[in-house]
Parts: sequence; C-alpha cells; structure tokens
Amino acid sequence: MNPSSKDICALLAAESDFGLTLGEDLFAGKEPATPNDCVTVFDIPGDAPLLTLDGKVAEGASYNPSIQVRARNNDYLVGWGLIHDIQFFLHGLNNFTEGGATYLLIQSVDEPALLDWDETNRARFIATFSIKRR
Repeated sequence: MNPSSKDICALLAAESDFGLTLGEDLFAGKEPATPNDCVTVFDIPGDAPLLTLDGKVAEGASYNPSIQVRARNNDYLVGWGLIHDIQFFLHGLNNFTEGGATYLLIQSVDEPALLDWDETNRARFIATFSIKRR
C-alpha cells in the first residue's frame, strides 16, 4: 500500500482539467523551491483503525489517514481557484482503487484557506482531507 499522498498525486495528475504533471508541478511529501506554481500533497496524522477488545485491528477495518494539499502560486486568485477546484474534485470521491488500496471515501475536513505568503511572496493555500481506505 502506498502513502496516501502518492495515490492522491496520481489522481490529480490523471485529471486533465488541472494540467498537473507529477515531478514537474505536482509533488508528494516535499514542496520544492521551484517551480513557483505547484501543488504538493502531504501525509498528515489521521485516525487509527478500529480495534477489537483484544487489541487487534478489527477484521475488515478501514485505515483512516489524512492528507493536506497545498497549492502555491504567484497569483493569489489563481492559487485560490486551484485549491478550491481540487477540493471540489476530491471531496466525496469514493469506492475506487489506487496504488493497491481501496479508497472508500475522501472527505474534505475544512474550507481551503490561505496558509501564508512564502519567502518569495508566493501565496500558499491548503485544504485538508480525511480518508477511509483498505
């Protein structure tokens, strides 16, 4: 099973409306200094799988990782639009297989927001998602 960040990058790269290319302007786990305009998907803490009373993972339990998607852009409005488009695309996506895992549901946790302006004055927006997968 891959980290969720890798699988979500594959989904975003496959969605032609975004025009993102893995390794060029779409990254998993580490945001590079260039290019100026890019999307990075990070693995962040999620919820633990359900345990039985004897302390074992329940049979058929789903794993519950979370990811944060960050869109960085020189143009505030373009970055804002992209992170909202990504939220619209991922929120509610369900019952599909990617990277050897079955994704039961991807759900947005909150409204996308401006994280900050980085050291070279590029706007960085974030959106957080919880995932249920097996």
